[in-house]
Amino acid sequence: MFFLTTTSRLSPLRSLAWPTSLGRRHFTSSLPTRICQSNPQSRSPCSSTSDQQATSTSSSASTRSVPIFSRAFWSCRSTWRRAGINTLRCLVGCTIGDFSALWTLQSYYPELGMNTIMLASMGCGITTSIILETVLLRRGADQLSWSRAVRTAMGMSMVSMVAMEIAENAVDYHLTGGVIAFEDPKFWAAAVLSIGAGYLAPLPYNYLRLRRYGKACH
Repeated sequence: MFFLTTTSRLSPLRSLAWPTSLGRRHFTSSLPTRICQSNPQSRSPCSSTSDQQATSTSSSASTRSVPIFSRAFWSCRSTWRRAGINTLRCLVGCTIGDFSALWTLQSYYPELGMNTIMLASMGCGITTSIILETVLLRRGADQLSWSRAVRTAMGMSMVSMVAMEIAENAVDYHLTGGVIAFEDPKFWAAAVLSIGAGYLAPLPYNYLRLRRYGKACH
C-alpha cells in the first residue's frame, strides 16, 4: 500500500520533468555553430578520435568553401589573433639572432663586407628562431619531447621566416645602411620600423595558411 502511494505521488513529478528535459534538449540542439574555427584542437577531450576527425574534416571543408579573395575569408578574428601570436614568436627569435650577428660581425669582422654580413645575419636569425621555438614547444604548454620539438620547429614555414628576414633587413639597410650604432637615436627609430616591417610582411601569409589549411608557421 505504501509503495502504491509513493508511486502515485512521484508520477506527477515524472510527467512534469519529462517535457522539461525535452525542452532543454531541443534548446541545446538548436544552438548555432561557429563557422570561423581555424584551430581543430579546441575540442572536448571526451570526444572520440572518429568524432574529432569528422569535426576537423567538416570544419576544413567549410573553410575551403570560402573564396580566398572574399572579405569573409580575411575577417576571422580568432585566426588573426593566432597568426599574430605565431608571427610574434618567430619575430623575437629572428630579431635576436639577426641583430646580434650584425653587431658581432661588424665589430670583429668588418672586412667581410656589408652584403656578406647581412646574409650571415639572416641565417643566424632563422637559426635562433628555430632554437627558440624548440624550447617553447618543449617547456611550454605543448610539452613535446626534445626530438619532436626539434622536428616541429624545423618544419615551420621557411617562406614566413625568409620573408620576415628580408623585410627586416631591407628596411634596416635602407635607413641605416645596416650599421649598428647604439648611441644614435636614428638607429633605434630605424630598428623599430624594421622590426615592424618584419612582423607585418609574413602575417597575411601565416593567416592564409592557418585559415585555409589549419597549418601554423610553428
